[in-house]
Amino acid sequence: MHSPLRLGIDLGGTKIEIVALKAGRQCLRRRVPTPQGNYLETLAAIAELIEAAERELNETGSVGIGIPGNRSPDHGLIKNANSTCLIGKDLQGDLQRLLQRPVRLANDADCLAWSEATDGAGAGAASVFAVILGTGVGGGLVIHGRLLGGPNAIAGEWGHNSLPWRRAEDGPVRRCYCGQDDCIETFLSGPGWAARSGLGLEVQALVEAANANDRAAQQALAVYCDQLARSLASVINLIDPEVIVLGGGLSNISLLYTRVPQLLTRYVFSDRVNTRLLPAQHGDSSGVRGAAWLWNE
Repeated sequence: MHSPLRLGIDLGGTKIEIVALKAGRQCLRRRVPTPQGNYLETLAAIAELIEAAERELNETGSVGIGIPGNRSPDHGLIKNANSTCLIGKDLQGDLQRLLQRPVRLANDADCLAWSEATDGAGAGAASVFAVILGTGVGGGLVIHGRLLGGPNAIAGEWGHNSLPWRRAEDGPVRRCYCGQDDCIETFLSGPGWAARSGLGLEVQALVEAANANDRAAQQALAVYCDQLARSLASVINLIDPEVIVLGGGLSNISLLYTRVPQLLTRYVFSDRVNTRLLPAQHGDSSGVRGAAWLWNE
């Protein structure tokens, strides 16, 4: 039986990535920089990636796209996107007209959750909460093999709750792009952590400095771990998932998987914390794989 070609696109804040899957196996992967703040150029970049992949593979595929935001169930336009040039745009309709075929959209964290719950770190678990720690902070929830949506299309958007158990060492109040103050995203996203560290370093440099025993960088990382533990504890207290999977660029910080579980016991309303905290098994390919699988019936 012929296996259909599934194309997935991960539309990120800094890069656009495509993956092609056949029978669940990756047969192509490419990425290009995201055109910053330019919606039309973003559409063109997505179309070019798809057209180039199909030329190379000599086959037309289905298209699923993970986006850093949500498609409104009320009017079909994009909302809540930290890539703000997408907000208010008919991304699905514009891409369908450009590509001349149906396109399916989902939040990028939902794509991560769908991938990791299917055959990744959360495979076999009854409930999986997947987290993106990257340019933004997102979340997606799969329960009993079903991706949770919701009437507002915002299930899992923990990044736009306030940081729990706020204290002086968390630093000054900062306004989030969403208009609220001190959203979790302003602490745990890459740009948020870099800005709040006060060290004038980007995320990779911060991690390298901490690994090189720079005391200020190590302190910044310790604060980050505690803020992540507090934020995840609020999720565990609400939905009590079996597995929490971390994805996005900051998920590659190995200390998170030893330190944060230790800290969770301070904040979770339980005598023990049995929730497993794991890195995405498919690494930075997981979200784009989940986008491709939006067409799996």
